[in-house]
Formats: sequence, structure tokens, C-alpha cells
Amino acid sequence: GFTDWYTQEQMNKMLTKTFEERSSKFWILSSLMLVSFLGLVDYATGNEFSFSLFYLIPIASTTWHVKFKTGLFIAALSAITWAVADFFAGTDYRQPIIYFWNTLIRLGFFVTVTYLIAELHKSQRTIEALADTDYVTGVMNARRFNRLLEHELNRSRRYKRPFTLVYLDLDNFKQVNDNFGHNEGDQLIKFIAEELKCQIRSTDAVARLGGDEFALLFPEAGRNEVEVIMSKIQNHLKEKLCRSYPFVTFSAGAV
Repeated sequence: GFTDWYTQEQMNKMLTKTFEERSSKFWILSSLMLVSFLGLVDYATGNEFSFSLFYLIPIASTTWHVKFKTGLFIAALSAITWAVADFFAGTDYRQPIIYFWNTLIRLGFFVTVTYLIAELHKSQRTIEALADTDYVTGVMNARRFNRLLEHELNRSRRYKRPFTLVYLDLDNFKQVNDNFGHNEGDQLIKFIAEELKCQIRSTDAVARLGGDEFALLFPEAGRNEVEVIMSKIQNHLKEKLCRSYPFVTFSAGAV
């Protein structure tokens, strides 16, 4: 039933969190080992060869797969490792300040690269989120919902578990746009989406398919459960809209 499904969802979240923690530890440990190895190579070769660019490998991987602050730590560690290797390798500079200057330059370069990679990763996550999100309501769009529906359909076929798909649209919504403007219509659509999110379970999903059309997905829910939920939703929405938009009603179909 629903309790088993919810428990399974919680377990999946815990497993995902555990996997992310182990993945972070792997990248941090790998980066530390690589920085140490590069330091030894720098020390062994002295000033005959430069390996500065190779330090970007652990810096980039840690920043991308873990987080920005960890990337900064690896960047600082890389600069310090290079400085220590350069010092013990016996590199002779005409002025002692050159040694500190080179260290600061490399540190600045490493930090700059760390920041740029973090911003690039942030931009990628934002683009991925926008590609799956309806720009008006903030709920998932049809593209993401279809993927989720396909996953749930395959799961239902494999484990013989029920689920319900509901299609809901607003009647007379065009009158809102005609009488009050499209901005008012967008605000109404956004309000409906927020109310739907509040009325469904945490394991359910709501999406805007376009215009005044919404879809709801109820895993582990059959006809009787969904009839109760949809009756509650329609009564709640009718009560919320009766003052401002008494002419707006709802039609819903379920399978």
C-alpha cells in the first residue's frame, strides 16, 4: 500500500544521499593522492619541467563533483604543494620575493579556475532545471512529466502495482484572460499549481502540460483513493476561487 511505497521512497532518498557522500569521499581522496603525486614529481624534476597545469585536474574534478569550498581547499593545497616542492628542489632565485610571487600567482590562477568551474557547474544545473520546469508555475513541465510517467508505467508493469493518472483543466479560463488580462491569467495558473502541490501527497506529482491543463500522478493509488483526493481538491479550489472567479470551474478525468 501507500505506507510501503512511502517507506521505499525514503529508503531511496537515503541510498541516494549515501551514494553522494561516498562519491564525494572518492573524489576528495583521489584529488589528495594526485596532488601528492604531482608534488613528488615536481620535487624530483626540479625546475626543468613545469607541472602546474596538471594540478588543474584534481582542482576541476573536486569542484565539479563535490562543491566549491572543497575545490578551493584543493586549489590552496596544490599551490602549497608546488611551493614546498619548489623550495626543497633547491630552485635558485635571484631574489627571495620571486619565490613568494610565483606561489601567489599560481594560487590566484588555481582559485580563478576553481571559481569558473563552479559557476559553469551552477549554470549547467540551472539550465537542466529550467528545461524540466514550467516557467509560469514552477512545477514540472510536460517533458519531465512524460519521463516520470514512463518510469511509473514500467514500474507498475514489473511489480503489478497500481497508479492513477489524472488530467485536469480549467473551464472558462479564457474569460479570465479576456476580462482581466493575461498577467492575471498567469497569476491564476500559478495559484492553481501551488494549491495542487499543497493538496497532494509528497510522493505524488503535478505538472502543467500547457495553457490551463494540468496532470497529476498518484503512485500506489487506485480508484477509491484518488476519488477521495480529487473530490477534496475540487472542493478546495472551488472554495478558493468562488469570490474572485466564480465562473471558473474544473474538469478532470482519471485512468
